[in-house]
Amino acid sequence: MTSRSVCLRLIAIVAAVAALALGGQAQKPASPKPAPAAPTTFTTPLSLADMTGKQGVLETSAGRIVIDLLPEQAPNHVGYFIKLARESAYNGTTFHRLIKHGIIQGGDPLSKDPARKAQYGTGGLGVLKAEPGAGAHVRGAVSAVLVPGKRDSAGAQFFICVTPQAALDGQFTVFGRVVEGIGVVTKISEAAVDENGRAVDRIEITSVTIRDRPPSPSDVFATATTAEMSSYQAVLETSLGSITLSMSPDKAPEHVRNFLRLAAAGVYDHTSFHRVVPGFMIQTGYMGSKQGVMDDTQQQLIRTLQPEFNDTPHDLGIVSMARGDDPASASTSFFIVTARTPAIDGKYTAFARVIGGTGVVEAIEKVPCDGETPRSRVELIRIRLDKK
Repeated sequence: MTSRSVCLRLIAIVAAVAALALGGQAQKPASPKPAPAAPTTFTTPLSLADMTGKQGVLETSAGRIVIDLLPEQAPNHVGYFIKLARESAYNGTTFHRLIKHGIIQGGDPLSKDPARKAQYGTGGLGVLKAEPGAGAHVRGAVSAVLVPGKRDSAGAQFFICVTPQAALDGQFTVFGRVVEGIGVVTKISEAAVDENGRAVDRIEITSVTIRDRPPSPSDVFATATTAEMSSYQAVLETSLGSITLSMSPDKAPEHVRNFLRLAAAGVYDHTSFHRVVPGFMIQTGYMGSKQGVMDDTQQQLIRTLQPEFNDTPHDLGIVSMARGDDPASASTSFFIVTARTPAIDGKYTAFARVIGGTGVVEAIEKVPCDGETPRSRVELIRIRLDKK
């Protein structure tokens, strides 16, 4: 893309965001007219301590989006969002305005009614004064929609940046950041729109709940002892059934720690069994096979590992880390051994073993392949961690 086309796209997004509250009809600013502003400005009764460490969990018809709320830079915006969420005010609203790989807009109470589609973008405004703070419109930023030309006109509506929109900084109030589900946000932005930028099909917010921010997978497993890591079983939910693994942190503690972090963070979700070698192994966890966009938090968890080669023989059902020529190149991809393979003993890090679902392993090993690549995708839907 040329610098000129990038500039033109940026100008288009800025213009579209400026017209967000008008449902995208920037050419006709008089129609539809914005809803009358509320008679009073909202001030949250919640203290900063009440709002710190909170997340908004949006369940949508396209998937889950989790937002870290930022009360330190926009206390009234966060307080109002929490108030509406606790009143179930967002339930049944839609993401009604979309700019592909730019922004998605939702939260208009009028969008609960399909018959009022022409008015989407005009409801629920005029309640909040601007709190621009230092908020930057980075990827995943959640910002308040305004009536064009009225700085103190925010309310229920918000938009989420699919990609960075630095030109909006200082003009709109950023009050949250997506920490899970940026792939869902991206997918929503790619949905079909009409000539006015409105979503053709309803993309509903079914519920918004407020919760305490859970500890990150890094925090949970950073100091976990061998005994604590041994207490987890990993259930690989695949398109052909489930496989249960028992961890071996006594043999490879840092590999187990890394695997548990990645699994808990959803890094392995929607990867595939991309390599199958009958009589040897089945392999998965390769990020090049992942469908969907990873969150920043997930990407930060991916790292290469120092080898922890051990005396575990590579027998049927042993789980070991894949790597390149460099012994310290293992990162996410792992394989399940399907037959005794002494040639790799002591050369790959074995860190777990199959204790359930051997029939599923056998079924994956038997899928038709072109060379070592399955002809049909065998999905690793997710890895669930269960306590023994």
